[in-house]
Amino acid sequence: MMFDIVLTLVFAIGVNMLMFIPAYFLKTDKLTDISYAVSFFLVALYGLLVGGVTTVSVILFVMVTLWAIRLGSYLLIRINKIGKDKRFDGMRESFFRFGRFWFFQGLTVWVVLLSSLLFFFGENDESAPLCLVVGVVVFLAGLLIEGFSDYQKYTFINTPENKGKWIDTGLWKYSRHPNYFGEMLVWIGVYIFTLSSLTGWFVVIGLASPLYIIAILMFFSGVPMLEKGADKRWGADPQYQEYKRKTSLLVLLPRKK
Repeated sequence: MMFDIVLTLVFAIGVNMLMFIPAYFLKTDKLTDISYAVSFFLVALYGLLVGGVTTVSVILFVMVTLWAIRLGSYLLIRINKIGKDKRFDGMRESFFRFGRFWFFQGLTVWVVLLSSLLFFFGENDESAPLCLVVGVVVFLAGLLIEGFSDYQKYTFINTPENKGKWIDTGLWKYSRHPNYFGEMLVWIGVYIFTLSSLTGWFVVIGLASPLYIIAILMFFSGVPMLEKGADKRWGADPQYQEYKRKTSLLVLLPRKK
């Protein structure tokens, strides 16, 4: 199994470095933005085909694929609308800086999919239906929350009368980052699903998958970056400060009085 796990690391990074080449020479963000979702699909497909097709492995593959289609479609629509992703300004022109981004994206794909890969390459066990059911339920809840919150924000910012405003409607009324909350639930659900077959140290190793994405979103490129940007833009507005005080940072909760 460990040989297959290491091989998928090479595969994940290799897929991203291959996509890096046209993205760099064409200086386009369209490939860059959707590559993350495509990478997950390809690595999961590799795991399914190499690990062996079973009922539960197909279900897990479908879960990852649904998430990838949802995210990839959203990012493709968004990048076609905005033209370019400002995150890559000053990066896409540098071979080494841009290449480093693609390398670490491949590594991220592998880590987030680690529990799934351990599941694909292990002995699938259907004798723990509770984990399977709970995992699917948590995953679907996360997928719906993430999908609806992205849709609500996309619609909000593309409505002319909302220009210059922050979104505080829909799911965003109960969380300042409901899309990230949904994303975390997705991978927590996937991990719970894989617990039906993981044993021993693989249970601990697989935990790296949800913990990694939670750490990235909570402490690095997710919440801190957006909170800093919002504070810079609206921090002096008393109404925004009131919104922050009343609204949960992440988990969907009723507003404070």
